[in-house]
Amino acid sequence: MKSSLVAERISKSNDSDILSLLLSFDLDFKGLNKYNAIHNFHSFAAKFPPQLPRLFIEYLTKPGEVVLDPMMGSGTTIVETILTGRRAIGFDIDPLAVEIALVKTTRLQKTRILEAYTELFNTIRYVLGNSPEVEEALQKRFDEGTRKFIDYWFHPQIQKELMTIVLAIERIEDTDLQRFFKLVFSSIIITKSGGVSRARDLAHSRPHLVKSKIPQNVMQAFSSRVKKTCSGLDDFGQNASEPYIRQCDARQLPLPDSSVDLVVTSPPYANAIDYVRAHKFSLVWFGRSIASLTELRSKYIGTERANDSSPTGLPALAMSTIERVSELDKAKGRILTKYFQEMKIVLKELHRVLKKNKNAVIVIGSSTMRGVETQTHLNLVEIAEGLDFQIVGVAKRLIDRDKRMMPARNQRDRSSQIEMRMHEEYVIGLRKTN
Repeated sequence: MKSSLVAERISKSNDSDILSLLLSFDLDFKGLNKYNAIHNFHSFAAKFPPQLPRLFIEYLTKPGEVVLDPMMGSGTTIVETILTGRRAIGFDIDPLAVEIALVKTTRLQKTRILEAYTELFNTIRYVLGNSPEVEEALQKRFDEGTRKFIDYWFHPQIQKELMTIVLAIERIEDTDLQRFFKLVFSSIIITKSGGVSRARDLAHSRPHLVKSKIPQNVMQAFSSRVKKTCSGLDDFGQNASEPYIRQCDARQLPLPDSSVDLVVTSPPYANAIDYVRAHKFSLVWFGRSIASLTELRSKYIGTERANDSSPTGLPALAMSTIERVSELDKAKGRILTKYFQEMKIVLKELHRVLKKNKNAVIVIGSSTMRGVETQTHLNLVEIAEGLDFQIVGVAKRLIDRDKRMMPARNQRDRSSQIEMRMHEEYVIGLRKTN
């Protein structure tokens, strides 16, 4: 729908009806490819289209008001919030997500980056090119577990080239520039195709070793990516507000009560995408050990790890869904229990930080466990209702798999569970009324 028609219909609506009206629009955004180049800085699985958060931000808030995404991923909501003149707050438990969002929202001029890249290139070529410092770093920087991981996934010569770039980046004194080049470095590893590791398609799916793969030329890939990433850096106006971005668990938000005007977020699916599994490929090069990332992974919402906690305090539909899954697979039942309990805590936090009569928009997909459709959207609606949210509505949208970057298709099994559940998702509209 054209923006002029949207504005006209909304102008004729009462404030309390706007969210309901927005949910009635076509939210597929099929064929709408025009959006800010900032969103393409780095591959990130399951990004929603920028038009989706922008629609709700533009019509549910005013310039200067606060928009929160407590599970921001690569920062799509945060970028759109800034571009529309609102104040953005973004949190994520994933360290790479935080770095991506920070770089996307940092004002860096192209000339400044290219000058810094010239210096960085000279450091790589003339200082570190044949230096024993590179070999020494490869031998001493990683613990045993991380060393095994790097040896398994990266060819020895590629390791030397990557470490040379890492050491050169670490010599950059400017924090913003260093963060920018780290992100570029990460993007040549975690990518839709190609990449410099021996893994296949780290942007979408679980890594698979491809021994016959010929990795990209590291310096060529890095140089090309620097220039490409520069292209979207000058889009923020000088008067745009600085976002507040931190690594944080959505179950414990560091915000005061009634301080947010709108929430727009897309939580992880139950038992779906494992972000750490891919993100560790770049994070290990900047000091994160495999052991520390494995520990962090256990804290993610939707993780495959679950304890033996009983499903207490959940509404009837969630209990029924858990029971059906548990009858077929007790381990999956525990995972689903943990997911619903954790999402209940998240929703309670969202209710706490929202101002009265303000809205939360949650984009979520369902998942299938042992053939049982979890109906995640309906369960979250029932949980939210029990937390005193008013349910404004639920809209279904079809997913453009390539733009949403869902896990890659299994060519041998198009009827697989992950394939079957990744074609649609739901947009839940909630309002805090007290």
